[in-house]
Amino acid sequence: MDQPRRRAGRHMLQIPGPSNTPDRILRAMDGAVMDHRGPDFAGLGRRALEGMQSIFRTEHPVVIYPASGTGAWEAALVNTLSPGDRVLMYETGHFASLWAKLARRIGLEPEVIEGDWRSGADPEAIARRLGVDREHEIRAVCVVHNETSTGSVSPISEIRRAIDETGHPALLMVDTISGLASIPYEHDGWGVDVTVTGSQKGLMLPPGLSFNALSPKALAASEASRMPRSYWSWDEMLGPNGKGYFPYTPATNMLYGLVEAIDMLHEEGLENVFARHARHGAATRAAVRAWGLEVLCNKQGHESGVLTAVLMPEGHSADAFRATVLEAFDMSLGNGLSKIADKVFRIGHLGDFNDLMLMATLSGIEMGLARAGVPHRPGGARAAMNHLTETEAPRAA
Repeated sequence: MDQPRRRAGRHMLQIPGPSNTPDRILRAMDGAVMDHRGPDFAGLGRRALEGMQSIFRTEHPVVIYPASGTGAWEAALVNTLSPGDRVLMYETGHFASLWAKLARRIGLEPEVIEGDWRSGADPEAIARRLGVDREHEIRAVCVVHNETSTGSVSPISEIRRAIDETGHPALLMVDTISGLASIPYEHDGWGVDVTVTGSQKGLMLPPGLSFNALSPKALAASEASRMPRSYWSWDEMLGPNGKGYFPYTPATNMLYGLVEAIDMLHEEGLENVFARHARHGAATRAAVRAWGLEVLCNKQGHESGVLTAVLMPEGHSADAFRATVLEAFDMSLGNGLSKIADKVFRIGHLGDFNDLMLMATLSGIEMGLARAGVPHRPGGARAAMNHLTETEAPRAA
């Protein structure tokens, strides 16, 4: 019987999440499961809950679920709204569309502002729609901060300002599943009512935890909400959370990893984390443009430091190119989703990631472009290298 061929070295996971989990976090997770009702657990629970407040930059409660980000989407909606409520959602890409689909399935009425998938949400378009909603039928505005399918960032603080200028009382809900702990985010400072995120991106953990960060306005809305909820209920969580516990069995070993990840982020310094991601995003875009290819996000200032989506030349398959890179160099790149399926590939440059890892990624892509016969100019990896050598890497705090 033929044995599968062994591949030397480590697989390069360069999709835009799950990101690579550092060995330090894996070792932290490799501990005995403790009694989640015992006295020792309270310390772990408090470290996780209070630590996430520091990452969201909020003084208000954070709720942690054993779930994917999809669960946190649902929790944000069912805790604040009632059946039939209208929600305004901006289509920045595939994941914004999925959130709208979820809202519809649970009995809400999403109204979607269509976008071109090449930029973040437009604050003026949101303000125009709210401005004609004289009866305040729209109960919430839902926006994706960092759209993982496209590599575009929405200006959340500007959206908050636009909502306030209309005098509209709608809640602001933000998905920063791939943005938190990678690019700047301010739950309190930007006036967000519910922020949604997951463990598998900037937090550097495996998939399995999701989060809601809350505002006082969101908590007040939850008291009037008539959506059915049990597992997702904030009020069930907040009582036990106050003492460091959870109302049902938590993902204990994921919490071990979470507190380690929070420590690592603060050891580096969040501002340094943000600067590192911004620098790697700029270097990647320099490489793409030097290859003569096009970055999907085409609005200056909306480009993501988390990932870069690259448009393939007409007549060439992004999926065939990705398959070539995987076979030749044991590297996974992100695929295009729904409207842009087979038209783009996505380069993840997030999480525990440094200059040499980026250069290995871009070198593999450049070799893959040549091997797959994709029209391009050589020298993209060199352009990225030049950017990195000309800019100073952020130093640890």
